Amino acid sequence: MRGKTQRTRLLAALILNVILMTAADAKPLRINETELEPADFSVLDRWAVDDHAASFATFRKSCSPILKRRGPLRPFEADLRGVCERAARISLPADPTVARTFFEENFRPIRISRLGERDGFLTGYYEPEVEGRRTRGDGFEYPMYRRPADLGAKASQNRRSKRHRVGRRVVGYFDRAAIENGALAGRNLEICWLKDPIDSFFIHIQGSARIRLEDGKLLRLNFDSHNGYPYISVGRVLIERGIVPREEMSMDAIRTYFSEMPEEGREIMRINKSYVFFREISELPADIEPPGAQGVNLTRERSVAVDKNLHIYGTPFWIEADLPLESEKSSNQFRRLMIGQDTGGAILGPARADIYFGAGLKAGTVAGRIRHPGRFYILVPRDADPSKLIDPAPLPRSKP
Repeated sequence: MRGKTQRTRLLAALILNVILMTAADAKPLRINETELEPADFSVLDRWAVDDHAASFATFRKSCSPILKRRGPLRPFEADLRGVCERAARISLPADPTVARTFFEENFRPIRISRLGERDGFLTGYYEPEVEGRRTRGDGFEYPMYRRPADLGAKASQNRRSKRHRVGRRVVGYFDRAAIENGALAGRNLEICWLKDPIDSFFIHIQGSARIRLEDGKLLRLNFDSHNGYPYISVGRVLIERGIVPREEMSMDAIRTYFSEMPEEGREIMRINKSYVFFREISELPADIEPPGAQGVNLTRERSVAVDKNLHIYGTPFWIEADLPLESEKSSNQFRRLMIGQDTGGAILGPARADIYFGAGLKAGTVAGRIRHPGRFYILVPRDADPSKLIDPAPLPRSKP
């Protein structure tokens, strides 16, 4: 028995260390503390009836930056490039049967989860739409800032690069409280002004916004950078303090508490020291969704934000969950092929995804009540087929 247990551990380690290798490059894409179980499309619930043409069109968006990228690629990305080259030969809109065949011939599904768990975790996000002004006044007192020149490297998202000089000292960048108290005032960084600080806070969480100006024009903002502090979930704080029960947690519940208890809400918001800076993308038409972190425009209910430290943008994921899409108490089957095209500070782990639900109040209401488990299958290019490298049997035993 002891020898069998040791063998199981060794094989489990093999899963973690050599999975997703390419034939040409022996360097593994490591996914620590992760279960990976080869599967087949026949076990995916309702796979045959999904809108594969919609998934294919979303996947093709991700292929554009993958095919344009120059220089060395991460192993899994190199395999995706080969798939994208084949995808480019299929005209859009793709025939649904052709699209389904494409995915089945080019990918193999692998169930993925944290070690010792069967399900992952899903949330939702959206693009808020609120009123705003280009100039301060008439109650519009809360600024949305562009990226300061002294923030550090634009592309980097770690705190080490988010530093600035104060006298002779180089210190961490201003946190949320310091910025809200005026640390950046007078530097001409304001893109626009909002009336409600709660709107501003939620726009920071969502990463993009549509600002309706007084002349009817639409000002669109998109994530540009942040101050380097890790994201802290205010929902978790409210649960831990016993203010909102875990089963009742939603964006609407957070907004209601902040509105009814503004001083307490302000203190809780400032626990999240992370602060986002935006860029204007008003040239984007109103009927086009905002770009995600990959740089391609998102697709409603087909794009997901994933952990960029573990997954390559453009990776397809089959997700199975029962979600309250129609109402708070409904349980609607969500069985859909999604494409990883975005990321977020709270999106951490191998089976963690934030579903993009679109723009506006209705999308925000749906997105705000998604906090649910779901089963994840990562679609691995067949060029990196792990079934030849691992025995799918030696997974950790289920907990009693």
